Amino acid sequence: MEALTHLSDIIIPILIFYVVGYGMVSGVKVYETFLKGAKDGLRVVVDILPTLIGLMMAVGVLRASGFFELLGTLLQPLTNVLRVPSQIIPLLIVKMFSSSAATGLVLDIFKNMGPDSYVGMITSLLMSCTETIFYTMSVYFLAAKVTKTRYTLTGALLSTLVGTVMSILLAANIVK
Repeated sequence: MEALTHLSDIIIPILIFYVVGYGMVSGVKVYETFLKGAKDGLRVVVDILPTLIGLMMAVGVLRASGFFELLGTLLQPLTNVLRVPSQIIPLLIVKMFSSSAATGLVLDIFKNMGPDSYVGMITSLLMSCTETIFYTMSVYFLAAKVTKTRYTLTGALLSTLVGTVMSILLAANIVK
């Protein structure tokens, strides 16, 4: 086990030296290529920054206004029939837009319900079984200049639904 710990400590430096060495042997101007890549990366950041700010602001406004709590309360009859805790509804919605805002909701759920509770287990599983759909689509498609998304949203929503159902089923089996 200690060998794996030591290997994990040196794997990144070895990889960096390998890439630099291979580039030098291949005749690539490694430093200039690195600088060009860094400049291109900064351009991408500048291009996607307005989208990021818009998404973060929208989620922040909805969270601060109490909209998510209201939505959870309104959907509580449906969630009771499905035996799904209403506390995860805001988390499901926010997670599709912003993982950092969802983390704030997770901390609230853990503080109020406990991380080892049924709701806490579902929350933990949801965070690892679902993705920030709209953030990912807007940021990465914008950066890659993808204009034809075809079935991406449908597939992403379907995979989020499957992840949600499996999170609930797994949490029910864990808590038993």
